[in-house]
Parts: sequence; C-alpha cells; structure tokens
Amino acid sequence: MATTGEPAAVPSTGTPAPATTEDATATTGSGRLGPPPWLALVFLLPALLFLGAYMLYPILFSIYRSLWDALGTQFVGVQNYVELFSNPSTFIALRNNVIWVVVAPIVVTIAGLIFAVLTERIRWATAFKVVVFMPMAISFLASGVIFRLVYEQDPERGLANAVITTVQDTFAPSAAYPDARPRPDAPLAEAEGGGFEVEGEVAPGDTVLIPLVGVQSDELPDDAETAVAAEGADGTVTGTVWLDFTRGGGGEEGAIDGSEEGLPGLEVQAVSGGEVAATTLTAPDGTFAFEDLGDGSYTLRLAPANFTEPYNGVTWLGPTLITPAIIGAYLWVWAGFAMVLIAAGLAGIPRDALEAARVDGATEWQVFRRVTVPLLSPVLMVVFVTLMIYVLKIFDLVFIIAPGSVQRDANVLAVEMWRVSFGGGNDQGLGSALAVFLLLLVVPAMIFQIRRFRRENS
Repeated sequence: MATTGEPAAVPSTGTPAPATTEDATATTGSGRLGPPPWLALVFLLPALLFLGAYMLYPILFSIYRSLWDALGTQFVGVQNYVELFSNPSTFIALRNNVIWVVVAPIVVTIAGLIFAVLTERIRWATAFKVVVFMPMAISFLASGVIFRLVYEQDPERGLANAVITTVQDTFAPSAAYPDARPRPDAPLAEAEGGGFEVEGEVAPGDTVLIPLVGVQSDELPDDAETAVAAEGADGTVTGTVWLDFTRGGGGEEGAIDGSEEGLPGLEVQAVSGGEVAATTLTAPDGTFAFEDLGDGSYTLRLAPANFTEPYNGVTWLGPTLITPAIIGAYLWVWAGFAMVLIAAGLAGIPRDALEAARVDGATEWQVFRRVTVPLLSPVLMVVFVTLMIYVLKIFDLVFIIAPGSVQRDANVLAVEMWRVSFGGGNDQGLGSALAVFLLLLVVPAMIFQIRRFRRENS
C-alpha cells in the first residue's frame, strides 16, 4: 500500500507511449522526412550539365552571335534581323515552311489513323506494321537518296515515272518513231501542226516513195520486214515508207536497197482542201495504199502522231512539284510513327462504347467518325503537334532530294540557315538570326505539348 504523498503506480500495458512532434523534430533535426533536397541536385547535376552544354549554351550563344556581323568582329545589333525579314529567300523559305506545317502533319496523321484502323481488321497485322514502320529505321539522309532516285525524270531509272508511263502507254501508246525525220534533200517538208508532207500533189494511180532516217535499227518494231517498192494500181494511190539506211554503209539515198527495212504502223493521211480525206497504216514492209479516193489531187502527210515524243512522266523534281514530292517522302518515313502511336490509343478505347454504338444501329463509318475519332482525339493531337515540331525543323529531305536548280523553290528555314552560314554565304551572324527565328517558331508548339502532358497527368 502506497504511503501518503507518493503517486500511485500506473500499471504497464506493454505499449510505449506515442512520440510527440517535438520528439520527432528532435530526432531528425528538421521538420522534413527523407533525404535533404541538395542530395537530389547531386544526382541531377550530370543531366543539368549535359542540357547546359548541348542546349542552353548553344541557344544563348546563337542569340549573342546574331547581334554581330558575318565575321563576328563588329557589333551590329538587330541589323541581322532586319536583313532577315527583307531577304526574298527568307520569305520563300517561310512560305514553304507554312505549306509544310499545314499539309505534312495533317496528311501523316490521317495516314497513320487509316493504317492503325486497318491493322485491327487484317490478319497479317504484324507484318503490315513492320512494313509501314520500317522506314523509321532508315536515316533521313538515306531516305532522301532513295526518293531522289524514285523521282528521277527518266522512266528507266525513276520508279514513280516508270509506273506512270506504264499506265499511260497502256491506254495511250506512245509514237513508234519519235526521232524519225527525212533527209535534208528528201521530198518532204514539215507540215503545219506537226508531221511531214510529201512535196507536190498526187492523184489516183500514182506511187510515192517516202524515205526516213533517224530510227535505230534495233528500235524497229518486231514485225518490220524488208522494204519493197509498192506497185501502182488504177484508182489507187500507193507508196512505201522505209528506213533509208543500209547497215555497214553503201546503198543509194532515196532508193530502196535490198537490206533496208520498211516502217510498219505509220499513219499516212490523204489531205484535200485542208481536210483529211482518208487515212491508212503502212504494212510490215512499209507499203500503203489509198483506194476509192475519187478523182482529184491530194497531199500525202505523215500524221503528227507518228513522231510525238514519248510520255516521260511527271517532272517531280521541277519547281512546281518539288515541295509536294518531298512531303510525299516525309509521309513515307513518318507514317509508321503515327500508326504506332494511334494504334496504341486504339487499343485503349473501351470496346463497350464501340459495341453499344453498333447495337444502337450505327454503321461502321458512324462508329469510326462519332466514337473512335473523338476518343482518339488526345492521341491524334499529340501526334499532330509532334509532327508539327519536326516539320518546322525539316532539313535532310529537302537538302538531299531537291536538285541544285530548284533548291531555291524547295527552300525551308533550316536549309536557308545552313546555306547562309556554311553553304557559301559564310555569314554566321545572319545564320544565327535565322536559328533564333526558327527557335521562336518551335517554342510555342513545344510549350503547348508540355502543357497538354501536364493536364493529362494531373
């Protein structure tokens, strides 16, 4: 029993009393749990040094260098920027950059969306994705070299024109003798509108010889035979069109020699009063005949269609189509990137929403337009803005694909910056001003993209 004036003993429960805030503060030495903030800076220091050396320093130095002259010895202030916005080459480059920003991201995003939807509907989706994405593994330099060959004007070398000319020749065959011509002393003259006319007029019963040269022997049609002189007939105009050239030399000009070949398939016209009265084709031995012409005099004409130049396709690398052609190459490279990102977004769409729309009677097009695309809009926006940032800095494809003669027509800001600084201009002050201007164009798109990411993650 405790004596009076002593506190009573408290029974022990085996549980220690909770520590107070003051005790925790005394234990850690501060009111913050975990490692001190300076330790995080130690781990971030290598990355900060890297960013400073490769990003911050070049940006600051470019701004500084843009305020000096070409040699960097005289301070000129904003004179480089004044010259920048008064130079016609800059406006051409800026115009082309606007075309790139408006067209390329939209086209690539739409193509990626189509490819991503197709991959959900076909059995060989994996192989399809590999084929479409494969160009991303090729450098822009190599892609530019590839498409420089694809866009070659000569159909024998350029794939694009080879396809176009094949289709063209299928529906409208080219002339068989585009290089054929008469000898200087031959009785033939150029006709109005093309082709050649026989000098003088003929009447039924006459026979005409029409010699031509300028045709390679190995380019003659397979059905060409040895030329023979046409036999005259009453009421009929006859003649022979042949290659007036003897292999190995010899032979008589204007006369059919034994080894010379006829020119089959030539269109010969009988013209009277400026109108074509009759038309015929030469036989394999070069002979032709007009029957039932009627009395009167006629002018024989070799139709212009015999000598038209063959269709050589589209001038992809000309000043008119050079920018669309390069955008086509850009589409080939980046469509796989857009497809992969959009396909990932498609995989995250709740299937119940799609099935509910189908149960309500929506067609596949309505499901795609009113359900799939709205649900994909965040992903589509990310792809679009990312492509826009890359498009503003496009350099490799334009520099490699565009020939020197149309480099000015295909010019963009990045190429103009390189040309002014290193490509002969040697004015690094103006080039730095172009670099700063290009940075100012890219920064808003980057800020927009970063703010989107933060809103989505918050």
